[in-house]
Amino acid sequence: MKLSQLKRPEGSRKNRKRVGRGSGSGTGGTSGRGHKGQKSRSGVKIPVWFEGGQMPLQRRLPKRGFNNPFRKSFQVVNLSDLNRAQGRDKLGPAEMAELGLVRSANRPIKVLAGGEIEKGATIAAHAFSEAARKKIEAAGGKIEVI
Repeated sequence: MKLSQLKRPEGSRKNRKRVGRGSGSGTGGTSGRGHKGQKSRSGVKIPVWFEGGQMPLQRRLPKRGFNNPFRKSFQVVNLSDLNRAQGRDKLGPAEMAELGLVRSANRPIKVLAGGEIEKGATIAAHAFSEAARKKIEAAGGKIEVI
């Protein structure tokens, strides 16, 4: 077999539909658009969500809840997680991100009182729960609110 002898399989390529080319073609006259109506005219632009004047879905469904645009979302760190930082005197957002306790050092961090802290250290974060504050100070550590 040679490259010049290759043929495409029978029926693999179909001629495109040429509309409006006479009644003998099968798509003459109305060109496959049917009779009358908005979609038979030229220049029609019907949005995807349009339901023919019926009350649209986004207006039929009830609106629920409230999204507070001023909500502050914190990355949460428990006291038991802070035990991973063995031998460090100061723990800030950069050190927490380095240890993998938080995803990003740029987003606010809140320390919660889950578990116990073994060694007192200076912990810097954007917020602390009251119970976490007491446990850190009881272990001989300090708190820095950023």
